Amino acid sequence: MFTGIIEELGEVAQIAPHGDGVRLSVRAPKAVSDAGHGDSISISGVCLTVVAHNEHGFTADVMRQTLDMSTLGGLRPGARVNVERAMTAGGRLGGHIVQGHIDGTGHVLNVTHGEQWSVIRIGLPARFAPLVVDKGSIAVDGVSLTVSAVSSPGGLSAWFEVSLIPETLQATTLGERVPGDRVNLETDILARHVERLLAFDRGEPDAEAAVPDDEEQRPGSVSFATTEVPAADYTVLTDPDLPDPGAMR
Repeated sequence: MFTGIIEELGEVAQIAPHGDGVRLSVRAPKAVSDAGHGDSISISGVCLTVVAHNEHGFTADVMRQTLDMSTLGGLRPGARVNVERAMTAGGRLGGHIVQGHIDGTGHVLNVTHGEQWSVIRIGLPARFAPLVVDKGSIAVDGVSLTVSAVSSPGGLSAWFEVSLIPETLQATTLGERVPGDRVNLETDILARHVERLLAFDRGEPDAEAAVPDDEEQRPGSVSFATTEVPAADYTVLTDPDLPDPGAMR
């Protein structure tokens, strides 16, 4: 379990084919400062399991389903990602309950910049719209955010807005997002449970088993970014003199 409070900006060191999935290595020294084999670490909202690590970063296996549902298949070496360690039992719930089990992806429609803040409007598949409410919580690329506006239930397209303070713009990858970018979305777990319970009361088919209305969510064939990536260079994980990716803005 996570809280959506990003601890550091990590950097992709390697992403290479591994069976029908990929093996992903991320440089994230803070996240591995107390990591052990089998620990959970969220990468841009996706919960991954540590299979190897050193003092500079960790490696995780990413299955095909995760690649189909998330933006991880499009990562390249050098890409920055949001990193959060799993919450400890005695920790503070600073954001909201985040599982690291995303619903799918949305896409940035527009970004409105203020003097010190930005508003991002994100389009999402219509089947997720009932799970997103004004002033409710949502995780975007693993960042716990408060919804500041939503589309009308009968609108032609589904969207929501989040308002980002300077800290969020600087401490996460959301400050880099531009129209057209895909982002990982995890709706509120309580809303998902309510939707499931109501579906049983109405005798409706399981929404998760329904055919997606956004074909981008589950493409028939996926060309992963890893297919043309050369042999990995682990320098980014092993060179202590490299700058902190969180400072590279």
